[in-house]
Amino acid sequence: MNPNCRLRKVDIMADKPIHRHTRLSIFMHWFNALCWIFLLFTGLGLIRNDALQLFPAWPVWLRSVFGSGESLLLAHEICGVTWAGGFLIYGILLLRQEVIPFIREILTVELPRDILWLITKGIQMTLGYRALEKIAERFGFDPRIPDQGFYNVGQKLFAIPAILGGVVIAVTGVIMMLSQYGAAALHVVQWSIVIHFITVGLVFAGLLIHVFMAAIASGEQPALISMFTGTVPEDYAHHHHKLWLDNLKAKSAVNPTVPEHT
Repeated sequence: MNPNCRLRKVDIMADKPIHRHTRLSIFMHWFNALCWIFLLFTGLGLIRNDALQLFPAWPVWLRSVFGSGESLLLAHEICGVTWAGGFLIYGILLLRQEVIPFIREILTVELPRDILWLITKGIQMTLGYRALEKIAERFGFDPRIPDQGFYNVGQKLFAIPAILGGVVIAVTGVIMMLSQYGAAALHVVQWSIVIHFITVGLVFAGLLIHVFMAAIASGEQPALISMFTGTVPEDYAHHHHKLWLDNLKAKSAVNPTVPEHT
């Protein structure tokens, strides 16, 4: 038998759907995605410096679509306020139910396990399972990818700077809006523009990796589908988020009135 089979073999289990995301969390996910797309493209259209513009013809074309630079800026600001305001309302209304548990989850780490996950998952994704086994045998570590909770450590490493970056983007955006009414000092506005631009670039780079992992990477497609259906197959949960799945099963065993998939 091929020794790599122990890494790739999927346990035979009922492939029933396991509830993973609420309807509201799915809505907020796509609300965030659509706002980011609109804000990114309109933001690029507001950059008039060709040395900083990835697509020099884009600002001219976009300004013609919106009628003027002022209309483009207004559309960008309205979307930005809607985006920031939507998450602010969400955070206030669901602070205990979703926000605090989410923050607690992404801040929970177990260094030996999570570092090993980063090493093994990185090798597996770039070099494949066979190379992972050979490297593990040579350096004497377990080639099995460590079990993870609701979020794996890669998702946590993206979520933390993404949240902080979102706050920075929102605050600097508000400062730039206030500058139109003379409510912010010039040097503060200038620094806000620089910080806003750099932060958007850094978060966008992380978003590209996030999209690759969810939509393109082999075996990760159920994660993308779950952002439409709210569920993942049980075998996917077992192999990618086993600690979370085990916790669900334990809660169901302790309290039979609680469905195993909630």
